[in-house]
Amino acid sequence: MTQELQQNNKNHPIFKAVVFAAQAHAGQYRKGTRIPYLIHPLGVMKTLLEHGASDEAAIAGVLHDTIEDTDTTPEQIEKAFGKKVLELVQAATEPHRNEPWEKRKEHTIAFLKTANEEICMVSCADKLDNIKSIKNDLATIGEDVWTKFNRPKEKQAWYYQALAEAFNRKDLTNKLFKIFREEVKQVFGE
Repeated sequence: MTQELQQNNKNHPIFKAVVFAAQAHAGQYRKGTRIPYLIHPLGVMKTLLEHGASDEAAIAGVLHDTIEDTDTTPEQIEKAFGKKVLELVQAATEPHRNEPWEKRKEHTIAFLKTANEEICMVSCADKLDNIKSIKNDLATIGEDVWTKFNRPKEKQAWYYQALAEAFNRKDLTNKLFKIFREEVKQVFGE
């Protein structure tokens, strides 16, 4: 690869977003593991790119937890990546973090029932990465996986099945939504 091409790639907003997310999530780990948290948003971005999402959606995917789980402000994201990326990140951010888990999840489900496809893709890629992680943990540690969560398996099943239903709309055409539904069925059944 020529030096000029390498320099152009380094300046691409996706690479800038990866560095931004790495710095924001520095020192964080996935719940109950030694896995650096950054692996999750990178997986979300990878899924989005594999399913034809726009660069803005992919960038939002790697940044989707920065406002919710770090000291990052909306203004920092808008300044670095623009208004569209900020809107997608905010759509993936749970409001009212002090509200009970059930209320926050009900809000997310209701919001996704009418959100546009790009917002749903970012959210679905996030949830897909999470359900795949749960599935992998089930294979390695079994039912003990549920002890990592603040709510039991039954509540997790309700949430993921409700998400699958919210993504089961005629106007959402990307294959990503079907893949998510299949993963949810594999973990929780029908």
